[in-house]
Amino acid sequence: MIIIGEKINGFIPKTLAAIEARDEAYIRLIAKAQAEGNANYLDICAGTAPDVERETMEWLIGLAQDEVETPLCLDSSDPQVLLDMLQRVKKPGLLNSVSLEVGDDGRTKCEVIFSAIADTTWGVVALTCDNKGIPDDPEVKFEIAAKIIDQAAAAGIAPERIYIDPLVTTLATKQDSLLNFTEAVKLIGAVYPRVHFTSGLSNISFGMPFRKAINTQFLTLAMAAGMDSAIMDPTSPDMQATLHATEALLGKDEYCMEYLTGYRAGLFGAQPA
Repeated sequence: MIIIGEKINGFIPKTLAAIEARDEAYIRLIAKAQAEGNANYLDICAGTAPDVERETMEWLIGLAQDEVETPLCLDSSDPQVLLDMLQRVKKPGLLNSVSLEVGDDGRTKCEVIFSAIADTTWGVVALTCDNKGIPDDPEVKFEIAAKIIDQAAAAGIAPERIYIDPLVTTLATKQDSLLNFTEAVKLIGAVYPRVHFTSGLSNISFGMPFRKAINTQFLTLAMAAGMDSAIMDPTSPDMQATLHATEALLGKDEYCMEYLTGYRAGLFGAQPA
């Protein structure tokens, strides 16, 4: 399972408060904690007003890279901001995100990003949306994903560098959000077996009480459907226990060694004597 640590994100109230206060110690702390939680990438999202986004991104990138060696997942809705940040990053990671949304220059986000990273090893998180918005229909999600993957191939970007996010919607407003997500994963994976699948995991529980119950169950069911990555909190014992248990149950953890290692390392939290 490819973990993209979610916590350096200005849309999280505690992180936004740290960004506004320029609290270096807190940003360093959550960077280190996520790395120790075996995050493969650290998502870096300013979550601030556009006029200060670049400055904030640069500050966050500098702190994270100074604290840990974990590759970064640069996260912005503005593709030009992502490209401007590339020179600030020590080693390739992921760009979050591309889509078929068309900008003011008449180009899709895919066109802007793919042409810039074609000859690199950067990967991309690709959202199944366009200017019509986020579709609920798994078939439409598939059609958008297919266009993105084909455009990437035309630019010389291998499927392994693409992390498709079928955009799970909030359960509070869409009762079939999980079912649409997992069906899209299955449809896309059947035709493009080499791409990765990811999600902003906690989006599904927004507005609901006791969110961790929904998040952990979504993680298990999505992994069973083929999701092999998630933007999640690697410092959460509940999420770590669910992830390791699910991999073992799906036969992806030989002799349950990763599960046992995670347990002994304390990733699942304090255990009763």
